Amino acid sequence: MTNQIQKIQKLRVTTGLGVKDCQELLEETSGDFDKALKIAQERGASIAQKKAQRQTTKGLIDCYVHQGKIGVLLELACETDFVARNEVFKELAHDLSMQIASMAPKDRAELLKQPFIKDETKTVKDVVEAAIAKTGENIVVKRFVRYQLGE
Repeated sequence: MTNQIQKIQKLRVTTGLGVKDCQELLEETSGDFDKALKIAQERGASIAQKKAQRQTTKGLIDCYVHQGKIGVLLELACETDFVARNEVFKELAHDLSMQIASMAPKDRAELLKQPFIKDETKTVKDVVEAAIAKTGENIVVKRFVRYQLGE
């Protein structure tokens, strides 16, 4: 049973899902962690697709400056102030700002296709979809600007 609890905890940390959801996924996959994780990711993408039509009129502006030479301003939008103040949302905004500083995407479409700098097995789109699944709200990168010294 301890092994099952460890798997539930690991799945919860990895996906941000609730304990009950993680337990059900592991039961559904006969305890296979990798299969449960894959199903959780697929469901996250499905949730994101369903929420994509919702209006995003709240959010925040995040900034990141790398060694005083590269700066990024990012507008990340969501549906409510409640989620805009949520740590998951704030962390996503900051991670995306660092992504933009590091990888210099030209636009939103290019940004979403890039491998995520903190986990290259995922794309930025995967990370945003996971945040949508965790928060239960639509999240949209509205716009960003990247400045670099000497450009």
